[in-house]
Amino acid sequence: MSENVVHLHKDTDPPAEPATATVTTLTVVPAPAPPAPTPLWVRSGRAVKHAVTHENTKTAARTVARHSLYVVGGARIVARRTWDGKTAARYERFMRAAEAAGNMEAAAEWEERGQHFRDARHRRRMDLLHSPLDAAKGMAVGTGMGIGALVALGIVMAIANKDVKDVVTPIQAVIEFINLLITIVQVVWGPAVTLGPFLALLALWAVGSKQQAAPQWALPATVRSSEGEPITPSIVVKALRDLGVPALRKAIKEMGDAGASMLGPIRIAGCGVEVDVTLPSGVATNEVQGKRRKLAENLTRHEHEVFITLPEAARTVRLWVADLGALDEPIGPSPLVTDETMTADYSKGRAPWGQDLRGDAAALSVYQRHLLITGLSNQGKTAALRSLALWLALDKSVEFWMGDLKGAGDWNMFDGIATRLIQGPTDDHVIQVTEMAEDAVEEMNRRLQAPPGTVFPPLIVIVDEAQVAFMCPVKDEDKRPYGGSSSTSRYFMAARKIHNQGRAVNVLLWQGTQDPTDQNLPKLVREGAHTRASLALGTESQAVMALGEKAVNGGAAPHLLRQGLDKGTLIVASDGIEIPKGQTSITVRTHYISTDDAKVIAARAKALRDGVTTLHVIERGEERDPLADIASVVGTAARVRTQDVIKRLATLNEDAYGTWSFSDLTRVLEGTGAEPYKSDGVMVIGRDRLARALANRDGHGSASASE
Repeated sequence: MSENVVHLHKDTDPPAEPATATVTTLTVVPAPAPPAPTPLWVRSGRAVKHAVTHENTKTAARTVARHSLYVVGGARIVARRTWDGKTAARYERFMRAAEAAGNMEAAAEWEERGQHFRDARHRRRMDLLHSPLDAAKGMAVGTGMGIGALVALGIVMAIANKDVKDVVTPIQAVIEFINLLITIVQVVWGPAVTLGPFLALLALWAVGSKQQAAPQWALPATVRSSEGEPITPSIVVKALRDLGVPALRKAIKEMGDAGASMLGPIRIAGCGVEVDVTLPSGVATNEVQGKRRKLAENLTRHEHEVFITLPEAARTVRLWVADLGALDEPIGPSPLVTDETMTADYSKGRAPWGQDLRGDAAALSVYQRHLLITGLSNQGKTAALRSLALWLALDKSVEFWMGDLKGAGDWNMFDGIATRLIQGPTDDHVIQVTEMAEDAVEEMNRRLQAPPGTVFPPLIVIVDEAQVAFMCPVKDEDKRPYGGSSSTSRYFMAARKIHNQGRAVNVLLWQGTQDPTDQNLPKLVREGAHTRASLALGTESQAVMALGEKAVNGGAAPHLLRQGLDKGTLIVASDGIEIPKGQTSITVRTHYISTDDAKVIAARAKALRDGVTTLHVIERGEERDPLADIASVVGTAARVRTQDVIKRLATLNEDAYGTWSFSDLTRVLEGTGAEPYKSDGVMVIGRDRLARALANRDGHGSASASE
């Protein structure tokens, strides 16, 4: 039941016109249709693709292919062996190889052996013409003699048994035996015919499996990764043919021996093989050198495992091909580490630096040879340079002046061996090293002015990270730059002067530098070194800077060494190391001597010396007069103990005398008449003796001045 509502208040609002009802339109959006089902053939294709490309499928397919190809390869090997045994192909092959190697005597010998083989084969074939008749005669005679023997045996048995039937007993036994054999053959023949082909296939598989007669892609992963394809004459010729040199490819095709005559004998050389290739007319050696990477890949090697050099013979390249992965194996420790009795001889000895690619010891003579080692950063430059210095330090006659412009402590072990040792990367250290080099020039000039025939002990000036010196922007008070390569550049001019005349008086400059450019390694300096060695570099132009154009044109390629992987591998151009005849450089894998081992070797070097005071800063202030300073610290006392004198000198001037020992004090006073002497059981220095020594020295000095 519905009720009416009565409003009790007056509605003041005028009645509104009836409004039109608002219509809301709702759009019904249908739910998205479900995606159309993927066709069956698409899903099947994806499943098949996934199954086919799955690693397990690939492994299974490779396994099936490998074992199937073993049978094919085994059949090929057996056929080849059979053919070689029945024909003269083996002798022909050996004869061609001997001719290609230029060994005509061996070729003639193989030709003679082949002729003997043919004669023997001809005689055998002629004998076959008469063999059927001879075989028939032999069978008739044999049968008759056999029957006669059996009858005779039967007669003997019949006489013994007194039974005439025993005469045929032996013949019956033979007939029964033959019948048994026929029965056995009838039983075995069926299975033998069935199993025979399978046994033959198994035999062929065994031959192919033993010889790995399958393509590389089908072999197991361990075999594919650990073994490279052996280097044979056919492999080398094929690699050269596919090198992309049209003239070479055409010449090989036209050769009657398919290119074998180009090759010399393949020789085992260390961890690889070596072969000389005489190129045909119209092919230049640099065309082969420029395709080193492609040649290496054709030989199934990496680029760094193939080296191309030019021997003495014209139009010939020498290929050295490493065993796969052999160059990634480290070489043994340095003899300096393993042989504690080793000593050095500056003039006649050779430093054990490492091994060449043949695995032979690479030893360097440093006698009167300036040295330059360069390369990219962190490739083993300091270690290679330091190993030479460690060896030479075992010759106690050698004096070292050293400047390490890196200052990382790589040369700390020479404290007590080197007379001067400056370490640090700052401009102040560059100034000190430059002044050290200039002092070496003064020492060189002093020696050059000595009487003819005077023999001087070797002075080795070593500057590691020399590029820091060449790039130093500091100028002295006369506006002369310490760095640079101009005629006023102090370090540059000092290096040039030592290079020009230092070797004649055994003053040598050894420099180590990195990432060479014309600015940080000027041309005149790098060409002044007798021994030039380079680690991995970035470009061929840097290789020319490091080793010279002649060495690079001759095959030296430090820019092809692998940065970070070929650490310590040097390309060396020097007459101080044995280089194969005709080559201009040699590759050396240097021994690495760790810092700890270097300290042990340095301790042995120190034990050979009486004691060396190493100056770490060159004093450029007031020049000290040691004799006068000793007299001043003795004072008015009649005599003073030597230890007290040393202490007073250190107090007087710490820089000049702070590191002095008794040997330094004795060295200064030796020959002056004021040498230390023993008094009351202790060594002392006398005041009166010092006074006489000073008076005598000053008197001689005045006399010399007046003259």
